Amino acid sequence: MTETLTSLPAPAWFAHPGARTWTCPPAPSEVHGFHASLPGYAPTPLTELPSLAAELKVGRVFVKDESCRLGLPAFKALGASWAVHRTLAERSGLAERSGIAERLGIADRVGSQEADGSVTLITATDGNHGRAVARMARLLGQRAHVFVPEGVHPDATAAIAAEEARVTEVAGNYDEAVRQAADAVAATPAAVLIQDTAWPGYERIPGWIVEGYATLFAEIDTQLAAVDAGLPDLVAVPVGVGSLAQAAVTHYRSRPAGAAALLSVEPDSAAGVLASLTRQAPVTVTTGVTTMTGLNCGTPSTLAWPYLRDGLDAAIAVTDADSARAADDLAALGVPSGPCGAASLAGVRAALTGDGAAARRTALALGPDSTLVLLSTEGTAANPHHMANPS
Repeated sequence: MTETLTSLPAPAWFAHPGARTWTCPPAPSEVHGFHASLPGYAPTPLTELPSLAAELKVGRVFVKDESCRLGLPAFKALGASWAVHRTLAERSGLAERSGIAERLGIADRVGSQEADGSVTLITATDGNHGRAVARMARLLGQRAHVFVPEGVHPDATAAIAAEEARVTEVAGNYDEAVRQAADAVAATPAAVLIQDTAWPGYERIPGWIVEGYATLFAEIDTQLAAVDAGLPDLVAVPVGVGSLAQAAVTHYRSRPAGAAALLSVEPDSAAGVLASLTRQAPVTVTTGVTTMTGLNCGTPSTLAWPYLRDGLDAAIAVTDADSARAADDLAALGVPSGPCGAASLAGVRAALTGDGAAARRTALALGPDSTLVLLSTEGTAANPHHMANPS
């Protein structure tokens, strides 16, 4: 069983010196082509911010701006679209296809196999993943049922309902919402769970979601090459259950040794990955209240855990005030970022400045000419908490 901790072990920093020598297979090559076939697809911006490079005393800093991804204000549409595509294609008995236009054209054929004309896609969410699943269900003529834990902003919950999804608000945290969503599948005819975290016996669909995130990193490669930036020396990734971080590890550790250092960033009130790395075993932390609601997850995905344990260079936890300041600063620089997206900047600041910064820079192998990429995983529209609770 996974151990449960009621508080985060000190310190709020972990480093793994051998991470860049670990390797793994790459994500499937067809994922990027699938996304490129979706209506409205375009690479999200990679914005260079020289003022942050000067502040952090590095060469170049880029922010991957996921404030508008396939018409939604967060990166989650990448994983949801690929996983729903794979799931419905398999259920319908059709050969896999690379374009959503074709998938939209077979929505009636998928539904005709079910008693009432549609599949119900069930998931739990802190906001962005549930809205992405609901959007895909609506586009494909299916139904969605989304479980939302306490702490999610009412506007985020309303946005899910606006996608024509049934929404159940859970009196509990994210882990409890996941449990209820999983239970609902057994009680719902023609239902399938589209969850972005894994546990023993449920790893295939979460694996497809992780594969979907590969497009984000393929875009970064192309965008950095276009401005002669080469490969990044550090990529900072906001972390909830760890699926996006798993995708980052997969992308950069499927290259020759010596590729980018990878830093995970979590709220200090929900740092399940940091606690697990510190213990060197997966644990559950009792989560608190945080404006970084999309990261308010206490248990690492079992699918992600081996990748995080072996492939992350470092992990750090930040406060809501750190994230709020980072969001304000990004907004002033033209990057609209919600609290979760701004966590990457907050984490890099915590790692590269203040007491002990020299040792942390050495652990990350960073120097004055290093290139940093910060993943801003959501826009302000995804999570209005920061706007309602400024620091």
